[in-house]
Amino acid sequence: MKVKHIMALIALSTGPLLAAPEYRQMGPDIFDPKAKAEKLVNDAVAQSGPENKRVLLLFGANWCPWCRTLHRVLTTDTVIAESLRRSFVLVPVDANTRNDRNRNAAVVERYGNPLQHGLPVFVVLDSDGTQLTTRETASLSATTELAVAIKVRAFLAEWAK
Repeated sequence: MKVKHIMALIALSTGPLLAAPEYRQMGPDIFDPKAKAEKLVNDAVAQSGPENKRVLLLFGANWCPWCRTLHRVLTTDTVIAESLRRSFVLVPVDANTRNDRNRNAAVVERYGNPLQHGLPVFVVLDSDGTQLTTRETASLSATTELAVAIKVRAFLAEWAK
């Protein structure tokens, strides 16, 4: 009886086993290949209104090195983290067309095919879901992550409510 109880506690504390990364050599996934972007966007728009925030869609793919660099900056820079917390609902949209040409295709189409600008790409929505801008991110790249962060901070400040 005790063994079953201990095993149940272990199972609860460890949670479900994580799926193997889509590109194992790149590390853990930063975009969920199974997430339905339509639901993520709709939930974010519903959340953004009452919180007086905008929605920041980040289209990217797990195989993309620049996507990973940008993700690292978005998640480790404290100024960016505060700006996102205060002014945006961030929605990572998996736009990988290498393994699945139709992955989240309806959302890509809904926002005017932002992938034409390359990956990653930002789309900013107002709290009612109105598309405000699409921003390629190649111009945000730099030789250091701090320089990237400074450019991203300026972009976020421009589009914050």
